[in-house]
Amino acid sequence: MVAGTAVALVAGAFAVGSAGATDTTTQAPKRVTPNGVGQVKLKARHTRLRERGLVGKLRGGCPFGGSNTRSARLRSPLRGTANYGSSNPRRVRDITVTRGATARGVGIGSTIPQIRAAFPRARVDRSTEEIFQITLVRIPENGGGRFQFAVDVNTHRTIIVGVPFVAFCE
Repeated sequence: MVAGTAVALVAGAFAVGSAGATDTTTQAPKRVTPNGVGQVKLKARHTRLRERGLVGKLRGGCPFGGSNTRSARLRSPLRGTANYGSSNPRRVRDITVTRGATARGVGIGSTIPQIRAAFPRARVDRSTEEIFQITLVRIPENGGGRFQFAVDVNTHRTIIVGVPFVAFCE
C-alpha cells in the first residue's frame, strides 16, 4: 500500500511539473550548478533565503524523508521546491526545479540527446521507467555537475531538474 501511495505522489508531482512547460516571462533562466540553482544554494539557511525572497514559508516535507523534514516553494522566476533536513537551523538538502533554470542551456523541455551534447559524461538510468515513468540522467561531478534530469518516458522531454538528485517526493 505504501508503494502505491509513493507512486501516486510522484506521478502527481510529474503531472504538475509538466503541465505548464512554456514560460512567458522575459527573465533569463537561472543557472543550475553543482552548488544550487541561481541564488538558492545547497546548505543555505532557510531564514536567509526567506529574507531575500527566494523561497516561501516552511511546510511539511516528504514523509519518506523522516518525520521532521520540511520544504519551501521556490519563488519566481523559479518553480519547484527547496527541501530541508530535520536539523535546526534548517538548511537546504536538495533542490527540485520544474521551471526557470538551465544548465549549459539544457533545462525543462530538453531531450536526452540535448543533455548528452551539453554533458558528454552524462549517465542514463532507465531503471525508473517502468514504475515512475521517468528516465534519470545523472551528471557526475567529473562531467560538469552534480545534479540529475528527470525525462518523461512518453514525451521524451525533461520535466524536473534536481540538485544534487531528483527527490521522489513532492
